[in-house]
Amino acid sequence: MERRAEIVRKTNETDITLSFGIDGEGQSDMETGVPFMSHMLDLFTKHGQFDCKIVANGDTEVDDHHTTEDIGICLGQALLTALGDKKGIKRYGSAMVPMDEALAQVVVDLSNRPHLEFRADLPSQKVGTFDTELVHEFLWKLAIEARMNLHVIVHYGHNTHHIIEAIFKALGRAIDEASTIDPRVKGIPSTKGML
Repeated sequence: MERRAEIVRKTNETDITLSFGIDGEGQSDMETGVPFMSHMLDLFTKHGQFDCKIVANGDTEVDDHHTTEDIGICLGQALLTALGDKKGIKRYGSAMVPMDEALAQVVVDLSNRPHLEFRADLPSQKVGTFDTELVHEFLWKLAIEARMNLHVIVHYGHNTHHIIEAIFKALGRAIDEASTIDPRVKGIPSTKGML
């Protein structure tokens, strides 16, 4: 079974087409209109060994909020769809990634119990023209739509770009681990019999 999904979302604020494959080769093609997010999503895709293509047009003349938020929504929906019935997955994943002086940890549970715990101080309000508060917005929407429990902990760091980069790399690696098929797992990895 090919674990892939395509999501199309069109609102008065954004127009997004996103294709996502879990069992990929780290290939990304990002046309988001938000250069910093494109860079972070490239890193996420590469480190998760996913294949992801995003074409997004949004009201970036206002700011990057709607586009960033809606990409999170679409990516979460694509991940949930691509996971299918979740039979045989590891379910849990974690990664710690250093980026120079910064160290970020991401832990996920593909549990169908959406939650975001975000323990990160971002020293700067902007990286270039990108509002760093949108990192939380993106992750929140991703967690809700993917129906995953997502914990992000930044242990330390003082360069905001490095901190966010470490988060996105760790996110890719943690989701990759959680979505991996483990041949020892028979059926749904839960004592409840469902996720």
